[in-house]
Amino acid sequence: QVQLVESGGGLVQAGGSLRLSCATSGRTFSSYDMGWFRQAPGKEREFVAAISGGSTDYADSVKGRFTISRDNAKNTVYLQMNSLKPEDTAVYYCAARTEGSHWDYWGQGTQVTVSS
Repeated sequence: QVQLVESGGGLVQAGGSLRLSCATSGRTFSSYDMGWFRQAPGKEREFVAAISGGSTDYADSVKGRFTISRDNAKNTVYLQMNSLKPEDTAVYYCAARTEGSHWDYWGQGTQVTVSS
């Protein structure tokens, strides 16, 4: 069982930056793929970024602006968000999965609001 706790959300002006953190429990953090998803009001949850081993993947809408990283010693995954836009406003969720599995573990979400 993996528990995920996000932090770092808040209100920022367009063009600004935020860094989200997701702290996890468990001794096998390094073996999990980690991801970030987001859900805007009235929209479905969508993929933002993922990290698996040394590989990363990003949604086209955030490429070049967001960076996902992990610190296995701290059992934490990060999402650095730069050049934020109002359309990035959403609740951001951290997720974890074992290799080849579904995204089975989710955090409670953290709100990111970007004002124009």
